[in-house]
Amino acid sequence: MLQSRVYLMFILALTLPACNTHKQKIYISECAPGIKFKKISLTHLVDSIKYYDKQYVEVYGKYIEGKNVSALVNDSTFTDHGNSRSFWVNFTQECPLYLKGKNTGLFAAEDGTYSNINNKLITIRGRVEMQNKGYKKEYCATINEVSYLKLDQ
Repeated sequence: MLQSRVYLMFILALTLPACNTHKQKIYISECAPGIKFKKISLTHLVDSIKYYDKQYVEVYGKYIEGKNVSALVNDSTFTDHGNSRSFWVNFTQECPLYLKGKNTGLFAAEDGTYSNINNKLITIRGRVEMQNKGYKKEYCATINEVSYLKLDQ
């Protein structure tokens, strides 16, 4: 009996730190008060883009940034990640995002340095615009007026 309790304590000690490694940061804006967002998958959004034009959506994916790149792509290894199946993400100064409960902006880390969100899994809320296809018009559409971003770390 004592041996099984020791074994159980050992397993718990190993698993508890793993529970604390999944941190989330939520950034919000006051750009869309009272708006109801439709929570959908990125794949469904791409496949049904005409239906969601000018609609407010909540979608999850991997954010990619770089020179002339601000895109939300599917995080699955089994789908096409090309620009035509991805979304341009338009962060604007008109809709500043701040860490919930703090005065820290999305692109300013809590310690005063740049907050890197490249290659991170995010959930965003914004408005879909089919007419705007991002840099060089290569993307499926743009997610504009981003008013919420949940960053999985």
